Amino acid sequence: MNAKKIAASRTVMTEMIMPNDTNPIHNLMGGNLLRWMDIGAGVCAGKHCENYVVTVSVDNVSFEKPVPLGDVITIQCVVTRAFNTSVEVYVEVFSSDMKGGNTRRCNDAYFTFVAVDDEKKRPVEVPAVLPLTSEEESRYEDAMRRRKMRLLLSGRLNKDESAKMKAELMELL
Repeated sequence: MNAKKIAASRTVMTEMIMPNDTNPIHNLMGGNLLRWMDIGAGVCAGKHCENYVVTVSVDNVSFEKPVPLGDVITIQCVVTRAFNTSVEVYVEVFSSDMKGGNTRRCNDAYFTFVAVDDEKKRPVEVPAVLPLTSEEESRYEDAMRRRKMRLLLSGRLNKDESAKMKAELMELL
């Protein structure tokens, strides 16, 4: 399987914030935003894998700025790294007014998907990622650390790997 450029699966999605998307103080509800992020990230992962994908995890979600009623959000998704049967997708959300002004970054997260075959819905191998820019290379390298952290938190690392990861984390503190 040939490695694929990140740009080949880059996905951009836009949504206007309507009254039914908001909470009582007229800001976008987090759950609605997460749903749209999952859709955009899933499209991105599916394009990279050329298969159906299922969401496995969402981590490092941050809600930095509220998104008010009437704003337009732009959701940008890129694959950061591929593993055996899974891909990590970085999602950034920007908000602006209807005229395109007052643009601000308001949210980001990492999503992980597993590619599945059409018939049995079993995991299938995915193409590698070919990072070309320094930003892509940085996200690619950092993805391994994030993956290990996800595996540690889910209890899926073996005893030796878990102890090593915990020791590395203690050094950071």
